Amino acid sequence: MNLIGHLLPPLPSTSSKPSTTTKTSLCLQIPETTSLNPNPKPILLSKLLSLALAATLSSPLPSLAIPSLNSQSFQLPPSPTTPFSESKTLETGLENGKIRPCPSTNPGCVSTNPKSSSFAFPWTIPENSSGNAIQKLQEAILKTQKNAKIQVVEDTPNGQYLQAEVDDGGFGRDVLEFLVKGDVVAYRSIATKVTYVYPFTTALGDSKGQEERMKKIVDQLGWYAPSFDTMD
Repeated sequence: MNLIGHLLPPLPSTSSKPSTTTKTSLCLQIPETTSLNPNPKPILLSKLLSLALAATLSSPLPSLAIPSLNSQSFQLPPSPTTPFSESKTLETGLENGKIRPCPSTNPGCVSTNPKSSSFAFPWTIPENSSGNAIQKLQEAILKTQKNAKIQVVEDTPNGQYLQAEVDDGGFGRDVLEFLVKGDVVAYRSIATKVTYVYPFTTALGDSKGQEERMKKIVDQLGWYAPSFDTMD
C-alpha cells in the first residue's frame, strides 16, 4: 500500500473547491452594465432625440396666414360688365311712373322717353276716341301683331299701364309697353334678343322694325302720331 501511494499521485481533496467554481465567481464579478451596454453614449443620445421629437409633436403648429373665404377682408373681384352681359337683362315696367328709355346696348328699340337712344313722340288720342282707350289699344295689338299676348293691364297713379308680347319676325319675342294718361299715350317697343358679332362690342340692328310695328298699331287706332317730319 505504501508503494502504491508513492507511485500514484495524491487524489484531490474533497474539501478543496473545483476550478470551475472560481471561473464562475470571476464571471459574476463582471458588472452588468459592461455586458449589456458596452457603449452607453449612443443610448443617451437616442433618448435625447426621442424627447426632442415628442416635444415637437406635442407643441402647437404655427397658424398660416391663409385668408378665409368667409372673412370680410377677402372679396372676389366683381365680374366685368360688358354690353353683351347688360343686354341679357331686360327691365320692364314703369320707372318712376314713366315708360323706360331704350338702353344704349339694345338698338332694336323705340321709346317716348326723352332719355332714349331711339326717341319717338307720344301719341295723341282724338276726342271722339278717348272712351275706353286701353281696350281699343288691346284690340289693335291683337289684330296687327303676330302671336300677340297681353301680359299686364293695370291702373297706376300715373295712368293705365299695358304690356304685351309679340313675335319679332324670327325666333324671338318683343315687348310692347304703353302708358295711357288722359289723351296722351307713351310707349316703348323693344326686342328681347340682341345680336353681337365677335369681336365687335356694338349690337347689330336698328329701331326701324319697332317703328314700323308701332305705326301699324296707331294706324289701326286712327290716333295722331307726331314725328320729326310732321313737326317741320
